Amino acid sequence: MNILSVENVSKSYTDKVLLKDASLFLHENEKIGIIGINGTGKSTLLKIIAGIEEPQSGKVTKANGIVIGYLPQHPVFRKDETVLEYVRSRNPEKEAEAKAMLTKFGLSDYDVRISSLSGGQKKRAALISVLISQSDILVLDEPTNHIDSEMAEFLEDYLKKFKGAIIMVTHDRYFLDSISTSIVEIDNGKLYRYDTNYSGFLALKAEREDIAFAQERKRKSILRTELEWIKRGAQARSTKQKARIERYETMKNMKGPKSEDNVEISSVASRLGKKIIELENISKSQGGRLLFKDFSYIFLKNDRVGFIGKNGCGKTTLMKIISGELKPDSGKVTIGQTVKIGYYSQEFENGDKNKLSYMDSDKKVLDYIRDTAEYVKTDDGLVSASQMLEKFLFPPYLQHTPIGRLSGGEKRRLNLLRVLMEAPNVLILDEPTNDLDIATMTIFEQFLDTFDGIVITVSHDRYFLDRTVNRIFAFEGTNIKQYEGGYTDYKNKCTYEEETEKPAAEKKTYTNTHEKKLKFTYKEQKEFETIESDISSLETKIADLEEAMAKSATDFVKLSELTEEKKKLEKELEYKMERWEYLEELNEKIKEQEQ
Repeated sequence: MNILSVENVSKSYTDKVLLKDASLFLHENEKIGIIGINGTGKSTLLKIIAGIEEPQSGKVTKANGIVIGYLPQHPVFRKDETVLEYVRSRNPEKEAEAKAMLTKFGLSDYDVRISSLSGGQKKRAALISVLISQSDILVLDEPTNHIDSEMAEFLEDYLKKFKGAIIMVTHDRYFLDSISTSIVEIDNGKLYRYDTNYSGFLALKAEREDIAFAQERKRKSILRTELEWIKRGAQARSTKQKARIERYETMKNMKGPKSEDNVEISSVASRLGKKIIELENISKSQGGRLLFKDFSYIFLKNDRVGFIGKNGCGKTTLMKIISGELKPDSGKVTIGQTVKIGYYSQEFENGDKNKLSYMDSDKKVLDYIRDTAEYVKTDDGLVSASQMLEKFLFPPYLQHTPIGRLSGGEKRRLNLLRVLMEAPNVLILDEPTNDLDIATMTIFEQFLDTFDGIVITVSHDRYFLDRTVNRIFAFEGTNIKQYEGGYTDYKNKCTYEEETEKPAAEKKTYTNTHEKKLKFTYKEQKEFETIESDISSLETKIADLEEAMAKSATDFVKLSELTEEKKKLEKELEYKMERWEYLEELNEKIKEQEQ
């Protein structure tokens, strides 16, 4: 049953067309994920659906009795109300449920003034208010922003069980993939619907684009043929010839498919010496509470390290200590002379005007970047601030726009460019994926793959961590514990440790009632796709070495070198074969699980 209809809706801001004759239909229990690059109108579409904004044309119709619960990207609160008062004012019959959810989301002080909370805590309070409301449709704008990984998993499970319909904007790809039954992409003012989850959308979108570009190639081929006919001097002596010329003119004026704008990032890192950053037994307290103690680590060249933990555990504080912005209470931080830190803060809109993380709403986009550097040296040569802005999807007309008029995602993208313009060799990223669109995150992840320096990140984005880091540090109480691999590896290790520590009877109960869903990590998936060709390549190299050894039987020095090289390759081949067996077995189990 259709419970909500968006029909031929259009909306523009100044000269920018966000939606043009856009239509969308929502059915009972359907869960739709809205995606698109920043500034395309995702939040505007949600506001129109929720009745917060009116379209300039078109209409939104909902079935009788349907109640919509709306979570804005930036909630607004009354200054003097407490957290509990705020949630209860929207759900007067549900005090017990409100308290339970507030506690679950780390807001157990019900009487704290909401004005004193951080932006993340306010967002969680607003989320709770919407979740416990008796709504038939939940309209959620970035529900996973500012919540930790544990809470994201809880919310994911909660929404999967929700009996009503959901329309949401989120850039959390695991979250989107798990919950969505349909994906709607906003592209150049139009809505494209895919009745599948995010993984299925990626495949279907690629297919749609292939078809569109194939049709465009065919159109151009026909145009070339028709152009040759016209050049031969064909006279329009008959109706048939006139019609042919008219068809040519029509085809010539048709617009082909537009390639997606993608952020282009060239490497701008500075040289990094041998001594980098060393942390020795550092401890820090805040507000009379110990955040962490005796943490030591030596960062190595090309390290990819992720820090995770509950909100308020001290992750951002640790990043500020590593960057030199804060001092530890005890312990020692040593930073090498060649280290140049680029700090991408999650709090770039507020704070001290003297800090690079501050963004002046009245300053023009181009001036903000020029304050960091007029030119920057990249792999493509010397590039100006204006050119770098264009690479980051800020065309010339937008470069003279005040920062205050940008969307939240556009500000994040601009701040990211500012950090990279500094040509750092150590990147400290504090919640880098908040408010960034998926296309920008994908390109940014590709940049990090080739970044010639260290990446240190705090993130609650599970996909980003799996994609980017090879070592996790988890805040566990006042200790920071090290785990090898990405986020999924960390979770698997934690599950294994919990199972190992349980009594036998309890383990059996867990196994019978909570079967863990198996899946490849991002890195395992990529490894599985290439491992057979890797094995074949190693076998070929070993065969070539054996042939070379036979030819060098009398040259003992050369033979010794070849023998050592063969031993290394055979050891690598043995490891690859073991990994192949493991990945094959895991793949078979995943297939069985899906059947």
